[in-house]
Amino acid sequence: MLWRENRDYAITVQSDIVEGLQGATVTQQLLPSLKELESQWSQKDGAGYRIEVAGAVEESSKGSASNASGVPLMLFLTFTLLMIQLQSFSRALLVFLTGPMGISGVAAALLLLNRPFGFVALLGVIALMGMIQRNSVILIDQIEQDRARGVPVWDAILEAAVRRLRPIVLTAATAVLAMIPLSRSVFWGPMAVAIMGGLIVATVLTLLALPAMYAAWFRVKR
Repeated sequence: MLWRENRDYAITVQSDIVEGLQGATVTQQLLPSLKELESQWSQKDGAGYRIEVAGAVEESSKGSASNASGVPLMLFLTFTLLMIQLQSFSRALLVFLTGPMGISGVAAALLLLNRPFGFVALLGVIALMGMIQRNSVILIDQIEQDRARGVPVWDAILEAAVRRLRPIVLTAATAVLAMIPLSRSVFWGPMAVAIMGGLIVATVLTLLALPAMYAAWFRVKR
């Protein structure tokens, strides 16, 4: 059946895929062969035939472009809220920089479970950055409360890390366990896996690296 799309004649070819795979993965594997076929058609009669990818891959590209356009506003609002919460540019910037801590965990989890990094996984990374920064705010806020009570800065850093270990670990564990049923989904699985892997690694780094970053940032001496 011939359709018209963007004022050109078009034939739509669709197919189903086996369970456990994603359309984007199959499309990526088929695309080189399709492009080779497209070049053969053009060389043969010069009629201007072309093959375009549509469906879920096209919608994913549109979604990624939409996300990219909103990232600057998202970063600005996030930093503004951190400034309001912490009332300090230095502390807000320190928390803001902890957002990418979970990227290594995201990459490891996706590679280990053989999940693609697509639009859905990107949504998981964006949500993950907020979770990481929330834990960082909890830890730094505890340090500032201890300092306000007169505790020496070095002791406040150590005691805050120990005192906030349980709530930070429990909230992270709750989020990770809640993602387990979702991780089995073909569509939402990459997002769940990205959040799980990134949150596990970021929680450890928040408790170990963030106190050291705080001490180095404000030049705290033992």
